[in-house]
Amino acid sequence: MAKREALRELQGRLAERLQQARTEVRALSWLAVECAGQGLLFPLPSAGEIFAVGTLLPVPHSQRWFLGVANLRGGLHGVVDLAAFLGLRAPIARDAVREQARLLAFNPRFGANCAVLVERLAGLRSAGQLTPEPADDTARPAFAGARWRDEAGRLWQEIDLSALVRNEQFLAISA
Repeated sequence: MAKREALRELQGRLAERLQQARTEVRALSWLAVECAGQGLLFPLPSAGEIFAVGTLLPVPHSQRWFLGVANLRGGLHGVVDLAAFLGLRAPIARDAVREQARLLAFNPRFGANCAVLVERLAGLRSAGQLTPEPADDTARPAFAGARWRDEAGRLWQEIDLSALVRNEQFLAISA
């Protein structure tokens, strides 16, 4: 009899936890990076691995913001200078990439062997650390998500990598 009650209690607790998991809102979290002094946020579910910048092989007749291809864990990935693509600064020369710069690969589920060059990693951020900025009337591309402000007053722009990988301009690497 005691075993049956214990089993019922266990089943009740499991059912309650499953219901909580279904209704619980997933906490927002981002990888924070800097590009040309601008703070950018990448949702963690869309970000892939982070790599040190190694050898970048140039691709002839490509856009100036397309740095070339890199071998990342045995796969060829196209590398985009994100700050230059966004128009934050002029394209950087492959040999002028700073030591603290990193390549952020896209999540493999997007089916795009692509990585973006970011100038500096700034850690992780959660929704509890940031306050949403009110939307403005400025026209922004579809991959530009919400804007957030941290406790220090710094503005952060969310970048939706799943939308970026579908952006026609981003995909058009030929010059």
